[in-house]
Amino acid sequence: MGFLHARTAIMISDDTTQQAQQVDHEALREFVERKWNDEIVPALTDYIAVPAKSPAFDPDWARNGYIERVVTDAAQWAEQQPVRGLKLEVVRLPGRTPVIFFETAATRSGSVETIVLYGHLDKQPEFAGWRNDLGPWTPKLEDGKLYGRGGADDGYAIYASLTALAALDAQGVERPRCVGIIETCEESGSYDLLPYVDVLRERLGKVGLVVCLDSGAGNYDQLWLTTSLRGLVAGDLEVQVLDEGIHSGGYGGITPSSFRIMRQLFERLEDASTGNLLPKGFHCGIPAERLREAQATARILGDDVWKNIPWACGQDGRQVLPTTTDPQEALLNSTWRPSLSVTGAAGLPSLADAGNVLRPRTAFKLSLRLPPLIDAAKAVTDLKALLEFDPPYNAKVTFKPDQGAATGWSAPDLAPWLASALNGASLQHYGADCAYIGQGGTIPLMNVLKEGFPQSQFMVCGVLGPKSNAHGPNEFLHVPYAKKLTATVAEVIAAAP
Repeated sequence: MGFLHARTAIMISDDTTQQAQQVDHEALREFVERKWNDEIVPALTDYIAVPAKSPAFDPDWARNGYIERVVTDAAQWAEQQPVRGLKLEVVRLPGRTPVIFFETAATRSGSVETIVLYGHLDKQPEFAGWRNDLGPWTPKLEDGKLYGRGGADDGYAIYASLTALAALDAQGVERPRCVGIIETCEESGSYDLLPYVDVLRERLGKVGLVVCLDSGAGNYDQLWLTTSLRGLVAGDLEVQVLDEGIHSGGYGGITPSSFRIMRQLFERLEDASTGNLLPKGFHCGIPAERLREAQATARILGDDVWKNIPWACGQDGRQVLPTTTDPQEALLNSTWRPSLSVTGAAGLPSLADAGNVLRPRTAFKLSLRLPPLIDAAKAVTDLKALLEFDPPYNAKVTFKPDQGAATGWSAPDLAPWLASALNGASLQHYGADCAYIGQGGTIPLMNVLKEGFPQSQFMVCGVLGPKSNAHGPNEFLHVPYAKKLTATVAEVIAAAP
């Protein structure tokens, strides 16, 4: 489907008023294209080169100064943007990572609600397995993809958000009041952000729409709206049986292996043959609307839901198989059902250094993704009790939860104006209808804002499409998609009541 004609009226309606605004879509695209090519790509190239790891991965973040550098760079760029009435400050609370807060007054008379624009600048750690010519801190633009850590997750958000506002102001298109919250603790669970939300709550105003650019896309062919996010509980599970390592030949068979005890603990939590989480309290019912969305998304994406994963070759030369090849079930498994991952280990020597020794301890980093409707605080308590109760062989078993356990989020029903604006913008800039998808990741702020502003609407979307590989090796930002998303955000802001 081709683009619509270049100049159309966007109808905006609420309970009492109806307005129409003219947006020159072609001029909007040209503005965004120019801003991305001339300013944003160079700024993100510099950003990627800075190892601004989240505080969970860089405890000395304040002394190292990397987070401070990316905050300073982004703030300086933002202050130069042609956004009417823009005010920006870096807000700081003692001992916490900084937050960029910006605001711009409404340019539309009678507008009483605020749009919140959210993103983050902190990053995941390096990880292994990058292509030989790539690296987490060595940005490279290739075939429209900007490789390196953090560009897509989520450094581009502040640049895209302010460009969307500037594009509207350049045309004189009226809009509501907008504020921005750009944090630097998201990859650690946003535990630093919540105190800032309390401090800034009155300055947020009456929030009518939240725009979050930290999510994913099912493909690069259309706008994808995220309708749910899973919660997260993470922590360190340790089993200790000895005060020091001992000879495996002399004492194997007498001393229980710490790894075998760890396996027994896992059997309390997970069905090893299916990956299904056993405790019923970690599951919830899936709303009928989300089931319908998963069915529609499965029709769009088909087997690409699981085929786009970078599978290894299996034992017989064929690829490793997914837990299910049914696209709808695969979507639900990764969005509305709990899943357990082991993301780190301690107490295990490297293969080259592994002697004939019974190790005193085994420790795993657990990452438990929770369905959107499960309370994370209760899940932490339940998980700790399940793992530590009556340990095999009376071994010392401890589960230490990480900070920042986060409850998931399920979006409220879309207001008619937002549904219309999203689909119209997707047709205008992608040439295809807007699609809807749940995400398996976690954005803690979304549930906080939903609770604090229960009448608000949400536009949660992002650039993390197929093979973009956030958190892993060869992460990239799909620049053409990001340009279209920027223009789409501008269209939706223009249509907001």
